[in-house]
Amino acid sequence: MANHQDEGTKFLNSVHQFYDYAASFSRLDPGILAQIKACNSVYKVSFPVEIDGKIEVYEGIRVQHSQHKLPSKGGIRYSVQVDEDEVKALATLMTFKCAVVDVPFGGAKGGVKINPRTSSKKTLEQVTRRFATELIKRNLIGPTVDVPAPDYGTGSREMAWIADTYQAFKYGEPNALGCVTGKPVGQGGIRGRAEATGLGVYYGIRECLCDTELLKGKGLEGKGLEGKHVIVQGLGNVGYHAALFCQQDGAIITGIAEREGGIFDPNGIDVKEAFHHRVDTGSILDFKNAKNFENSLALLEEECDILIPAALENQITSENAPRIKAKIIAEGANGPITRNAEQILLQNKVIILPDLYLNAGGVTVSYFEWLKNLSNVRFGRIGKRAEEANNRRLVSAIESSTGKKMTQQQKSFLIQGSDEISLVRSGLEDTMINAYHEIRDVMDIKEIPDLRTAAFLTAIEKIGVSYEALGIFP
Repeated sequence: MANHQDEGTKFLNSVHQFYDYAASFSRLDPGILAQIKACNSVYKVSFPVEIDGKIEVYEGIRVQHSQHKLPSKGGIRYSVQVDEDEVKALATLMTFKCAVVDVPFGGAKGGVKINPRTSSKKTLEQVTRRFATELIKRNLIGPTVDVPAPDYGTGSREMAWIADTYQAFKYGEPNALGCVTGKPVGQGGIRGRAEATGLGVYYGIRECLCDTELLKGKGLEGKGLEGKHVIVQGLGNVGYHAALFCQQDGAIITGIAEREGGIFDPNGIDVKEAFHHRVDTGSILDFKNAKNFENSLALLEEECDILIPAALENQITSENAPRIKAKIIAEGANGPITRNAEQILLQNKVIILPDLYLNAGGVTVSYFEWLKNLSNVRFGRIGKRAEEANNRRLVSAIESSTGKKMTQQQKSFLIQGSDEISLVRSGLEDTMINAYHEIRDVMDIKEIPDLRTAAFLTAIEKIGVSYEALGIFP
């Protein structure tokens, strides 16, 4: 059985294969294409932390794939299986992901070899603060340098520890909170960040289901998500919110897969109930009226309209790809489909919504949070009341000119100004819609056979323009 290091290498090779194929459609100079592909820098550090009177040594990695725009941006994951090639692959994807959705960051990623599920809160805090210190000492973190975010195994708590550590070193720096995103709202975070990646997945799927040309012959036309059967792998932050928003829009969630197994019910699974069941029992299995799957990967092979792999990389390989029956695969995770598997799926006419587009909701809202930290003002704070005053005058004018009075409910709906979360969601929705159509335009103009290649090419062309503008190449 292959170890995780082998999986990380396979993941990196897959990303490079996707890139090379997309680059073959580009007219950029080969030197620029080589620079765009190359990883700029890798920093690895071993650092000691005293845990319960004993010294433990931990390994941390920070990869900055591209600095064509600064700061670079990417999450930090905590896992005993973190390895250099995996982090390189994730950092590479971040470069193209930011470009696809027009977020002005370079790509980066980080990781620490630690098990977040078996480590105490005290241990996690000590390790987080020490790793942050290592990055700060080497100028590898900062609001204009490199801005981490949560990833697998980390969350807002860890980001708050990093921000606090940075502020201690950079006392008085006005933009210090912009050193990291994904923080709690009370500590410089932004409303809507927690659900952003899953919401972005939902927006991307919804937009795809409006694409009648792409959906021809799939039997999916009309009514958007209503009545569509969906299977989700992973009930973490991304999978849970993606499934929840799809369900709220009329989708039927028939299957949920997790580490310990999966559950399947053709009549539908209530996502919130399933989540609470797993929290209460420690397992997704034995949920009411659902069939258990001891092998969670087997659940991905069940009949469905849309499959959302939202766990880890390399979940769909050349081995199980021929048995996948989904009509659309929406990549909530990074790299869940290998290059060889993708070729099989495309031959079987499966539509693949690629990770570098579909799960870019997190970095998009992280960008909004970064802007909020640099401006030191909450979105909507300045304009909300003025907007409501204008709307109130408009409603009064309508009532005066028509001679008809509106109900209080109608007035409230029309008058309400935009607060932070509504602005964040509006910005995310606009970003996902525009990026989808940009990818589809490239797909049509260049006669590219699939969305992933078109998304990579879209990103490559944008990054190439940045390098040419810098005067690095003739």
